[in-house]
Amino acid sequence: MKNEKKKIGYLEGWVSILINTALFVFKFIAGMKSHSIAVVADAWHTLSDSFTSIIVIIGFWLGAKPADKEHPFGHGMIENISSIIIATLLGGVGITFFIDSIKKILAKEPLELNIFTVIVFLISVLVKEALAQFSFYLGKKIDSGALRADGWHHRSDAIASLLILAGVFTGKYLWWIDGALGIVVSILIVMTAKEIIFSSSGRIIGEEPDESFKKKVGEIVSNVSSSIKEVHHIHLHDYGDHKELTLHIRLPNKMSVEESHNLTKEIESAIHKNLSIDTTVHVEPEK
Repeated sequence: MKNEKKKIGYLEGWVSILINTALFVFKFIAGMKSHSIAVVADAWHTLSDSFTSIIVIIGFWLGAKPADKEHPFGHGMIENISSIIIATLLGGVGITFFIDSIKKILAKEPLELNIFTVIVFLISVLVKEALAQFSFYLGKKIDSGALRADGWHHRSDAIASLLILAGVFTGKYLWWIDGALGIVVSILIVMTAKEIIFSSSGRIIGEEPDESFKKKVGEIVSNVSSSIKEVHHIHLHDYGDHKELTLHIRLPNKMSVEESHNLTKEIESAIHKNLSIDTTVHVEPEK
């Protein structure tokens, strides 16, 4: 599983870098031909997405390193850290969008581009949204916040290009439309960045497992032996690719230490068989 996540992370990262670099070249040429500062700036925005993809690659590379003496639970948490870094950069993009949109509204100047530049931007919108969907799909497949965040970077670039086109086609009549849409989109981007940061931070800090998970664990434990009177204090410790579960059980007072030990081993084996999670069981006397 760890190697598969690494391969998928590398795939998304390198595909993103290659496509963004190619789009940067075409946009930059289009910007120079049209003498448009907005187009040149958007070209650099596209290239900046390559840097977030580099963070994705580094995150998956470090996160896939095996456990060692200093890090007995592995390095899987690094992916969550890279998610926070990418989401923070995404939030910066959203804030920049907001400021630029306000400036557009205040400037009241329509944008005029030649046909070559318009075609480049149309292609950019389609390619970047396709790249965003690619990142979202892979992010969902391996449950990666870093890939979802990178997907939103791609989408923000697609939206930026779309807003420039909106300004070209509606500027003479609705000079304010691209600025107004930009404000709405910037708020959406910042909110998405916040959600990714909170989600990744929660994994690092530690979160209470949901009720359905605790119920499933309780059923697995109870099916091991009728001697188990109660299952409580179910805590899941998520280290990325490596997860550990701790729980408490109550057993009859008359049960010997050896019997209790053997029963906990059965419980740990049953949980690992059903959930592929290493478990530590704490035994308490029956009330």
